[in-house]
Amino acid sequence: MRRRLASTLLFLIVASLQAQQVTLPKKPESVRFAIIGDSGTGGDAQLRVAEKLIAAHREYPFEFALMMGDNLYGGDGPTDYQKKFERPYKPLLDAGVKFYAALGNHDDPNERFYKPFNMSGERYYSFKAPRGSVRFFALDSNYVDKDQMAWLEKELPASQSDWKICFFHHPLYSSGEKHGPEVEIREKLEPLFLKYGVDVVFTGHEHFYERIKPQKGITYFIQGSSAKLRKGNIGPSTTTAKGFDQGYTFMLIEIDKDQLFFQTISDEGKTVDSGVVTRRDSKQMTER
Repeated sequence: MRRRLASTLLFLIVASLQAQQVTLPKKPESVRFAIIGDSGTGGDAQLRVAEKLIAAHREYPFEFALMMGDNLYGGDGPTDYQKKFERPYKPLLDAGVKFYAALGNHDDPNERFYKPFNMSGERYYSFKAPRGSVRFFALDSNYVDKDQMAWLEKELPASQSDWKICFFHHPLYSSGEKHGPEVEIREKLEPLFLKYGVDVVFTGHEHFYERIKPQKGITYFIQGSSAKLRKGNIGPSTTTAKGFDQGYTFMLIEIDKDQLFFQTISDEGKTVDSGVVTRRDSKQMTER
């Protein structure tokens, strides 16, 4: 009997030590969401990250998740959607968590018609958070054409949300030795971000996690290691605030008034980065 109790106690202690701890403030009425990127492999790494993401949801019930592209590698038939999205995230989908996808360079554009990606058949789109003054703009960084630029120049100033957050696949700033920053895309998008009050940008493509030091007041994140990893690929850089290229990751975000809290968690359940971003223009406005 004593031996069985001791064994049970040891198991509980080990389980407690291994459990991930969500350190976000969990304030009432805050906007809560998760971020994954380059996730659609259907392999063991995606499943491990999904397991931790599901566990995090039990502790921190976020309402939606952003996908940074490369949502389906190597095919987009019905079995691919099942293996690389529906099965890994089934408990979250069953709980009502909505996923909002951006297109990556490995994605078929027809993914925009897949209802659970919530793209409404569009390559680029925007949506407002369920609560709070937060609007998201999903862009297609594969083809930043005139039509998309005209749409963005119209949509950004039309929204009077306090927070304007953009997400897409290719990073405008990156310390990755494999790809690096997409300077041509940056020259197109960044002037609009600065002109119309974008505070935070999330991207993927690089198979690691990186937080860039604020560039002209905007904070950039790369979350591209939710199923693929390029170890040791973050090169020396003066713009890196925090980088992690030794494991797979996902992010948890909480927005409360003028503060955005973030926590990046590995597939081992360890926090590899966390902090807070304060909105550049703290003047309160009302969403149209």
